[in-house]
Amino acid sequence: MLHSSRYLLRIRRQKGKKDTTHLWLTVVFPEKIHRLTNMAVRRSIWPSKLKLAFAATALGCGVGAATIANSDDPATSFKLCTAIPLRLFRLSVTAATIAFDYEYSLMGLPEGSDERAKVKHELHTRNARRLEELCFKNGGIYIKLGQHVGQLEYLVPPEYTKTMRESMLNKCPTSTYDQVCKVVKKELGGTPEEIFDEFDPVPIASASLAQVHVARTHEGQKVAVKVQHTHMTDTAAADFATVEMIVNTVHRFFPSFDYRWLVDEVRETSPKELDFLNEAKNNVKCMDNFRRLSPHIANYVYAPAIYWTLTTSRLLTMEFIEGAQVDDLKSIKKLGIRPHDISTLVSQTFAEMMFKHGFVHCDPHAANLLVRALPSGRSSIFGRCKPQLVLLDHGLYKELDTYTRTNYAALWKALVFADAKGIKENCMKFGAGEDLYTFFTSILTMKPWERVIDPSVDHLVIRDQSDLQIYGPEYFSQVTELLQRLPRVILLMMKTNDCLRSVNNALLQRPSLESFLIIGKVSSKAVIEEKLSHAKSLFSLISIWFEEISLKIRFFIMQLALWVLQFQKSLSL
Repeated sequence: MLHSSRYLLRIRRQKGKKDTTHLWLTVVFPEKIHRLTNMAVRRSIWPSKLKLAFAATALGCGVGAATIANSDDPATSFKLCTAIPLRLFRLSVTAATIAFDYEYSLMGLPEGSDERAKVKHELHTRNARRLEELCFKNGGIYIKLGQHVGQLEYLVPPEYTKTMRESMLNKCPTSTYDQVCKVVKKELGGTPEEIFDEFDPVPIASASLAQVHVARTHEGQKVAVKVQHTHMTDTAAADFATVEMIVNTVHRFFPSFDYRWLVDEVRETSPKELDFLNEAKNNVKCMDNFRRLSPHIANYVYAPAIYWTLTTSRLLTMEFIEGAQVDDLKSIKKLGIRPHDISTLVSQTFAEMMFKHGFVHCDPHAANLLVRALPSGRSSIFGRCKPQLVLLDHGLYKELDTYTRTNYAALWKALVFADAKGIKENCMKFGAGEDLYTFFTSILTMKPWERVIDPSVDHLVIRDQSDLQIYGPEYFSQVTELLQRLPRVILLMMKTNDCLRSVNNALLQRPSLESFLIIGKVSSKAVIEEKLSHAKSLFSLISIWFEEISLKIRFFIMQLALWVLQFQKSLSL
């Protein structure tokens, strides 16, 4: 590095005397000069970076102080006074570091060059690790934000989604047993050993907001006890305020980094997730909807029974369910269940929720979906069992009003049939506009617009992983603008789609058309039912009846085409 510095100084001294020498040195030592330039820039901006971090921290401390001033518990107030500034300082430094790293690491590297691509990959990986470290150190709401980032395949680079998915779902920090005992005593009036006949102090799972322990009631029932992390309710309000402030501050310095919509979404949904009584009510309502509105699959979908006398807003006791995680193919095969049958059931279950119930489980990642053999179900002559899908973690649900539910169903119906006019019309109803509706459909399907409107039967099937990044960083501003325009409920539907796509990919490990056929059938049926509810004349009823017959014929033809495609593929193997 000293050697390179000498050459740089020599250039400066000879400037204006020998232009050819300057040119020759620039060609021979471009990497050295580029690195030195970046170092100089970084040194010059480091004071600004520190100013941003410290200014944000100072402002955030004021926010945190205002928040904890309302506390009636002196011990809690003291704890927050010491914890919040530290958490905020970490956030401020990390945000400033990532923002400035992106702003200056690519300086001087031409677009499309191999060197820029290499540096960009290293940049994404480095900053994904920084974000991961911040989320784990601060915990709670930060992990929830990290989980959201891990599901934004259409917006953030793959280095981020891969890093966050690998760590945020299955490696969340746990509360100590002493902390668990404090929550149990405060919520139920006694220690775990007093309230339960047995209580395993080691959790079987831990998530961003809570962890789960296995226990046995005094009546002998095996239960799962979900205990909220102790710091969640203490720091949640201050965390939201400070995260929002930092995101707004970074956005002012660098307008292209606009994640305000993500903070808004998490701030809106997290209080509901923190209320376990709300989660228990969602559990009951979900099962009731299947019994009333989807009786044909009601027996194949299950949620654990709630023990209401042992449940509060911060502690949830429910039936313990033995089952395999939905992406655990090895365990699923031991149960004698075909992965294809599970994929079909998952698609059917969530299509019914989205298009018929209007009450949707919005966090269906693999850790929240268990599979077991259908109770009282019989095995086939080949030893295969019918699956039952067990839905866990009912904290995050979204209710779709009739307008949103029917138009969302109409949009998916148009997508399945490659109806360009119908797609545009329904995208416009959600605010996508003339300029961004193609982005919207591509985010929903992970396909470029040309493929979305391709009339071939398998036009929505993702054949290559490159399809997943068609709207990546190069379209960052347009996609961010779209996400700001769309209703928040549609953002959650998009997140649900991403989770389901990931689950189906894990189950089948190949392109699948069946899930799109199921979505098409359920969404089309929902559209027909809505039209029937508004039919006011015999002519309208006859017209709707002919439309329904036409749809059934079209789906039959698509099913035949699918069988032909599958047969052709089997012959080519």
